[in-house]
Amino acid sequence: MSGAGPTDVVLCAVIRQDDDGAPTVLLGVKKRGFATGKTVLPGGKVEAGESGAQAAARELHEETGLRVAPGELSLAATIQFVFPAQPAADMSCRVYRVAGRAAEASGAAHDTDELAVAWHRADDLPLADTWQDAARWLPEVIASPASPLQVRVELADDNETVADYRTGT
Repeated sequence: MSGAGPTDVVLCAVIRQDDDGAPTVLLGVKKRGFATGKTVLPGGKVEAGESGAQAAARELHEETGLRVAPGELSLAATIQFVFPAQPAADMSCRVYRVAGRAAEASGAAHDTDELAVAWHRADDLPLADTWQDAARWLPEVIASPASPLQVRVELADDNETVADYRTGT
């Protein structure tokens, strides 16, 4: 083990209202790399010299074509992903959220080499196609937590199933 610690990653939840006023979130099906085939929020690794918000804004643009200023993002959750069967996959994740006018002004999302994107109503999320833990924290992120969620997710030996899920850690 290198002792480098978990990989620093970010996710970005873009929340808009549909024509009926219901909240919708932009999700994408991963086309390549880690989590291929899963439905996820746009995101990726934080690069050297970037803040979490800068990385989230960059990843959002690279993966969906949407632009948002880092200052328009708010921290919605911090999630520690622990992979006991594959410690090199451990991640320290910050989930950022953008909603309202900032989300409306960011343009039209489109598919990229990374993601096939689609808007999903908060009351009809494709949770069967996401990571198992997302069913617990994603609806809270969409609903806008009063303070950032703190979550620790430990995966089972299959690196897919949730072995332990804890909040407030």
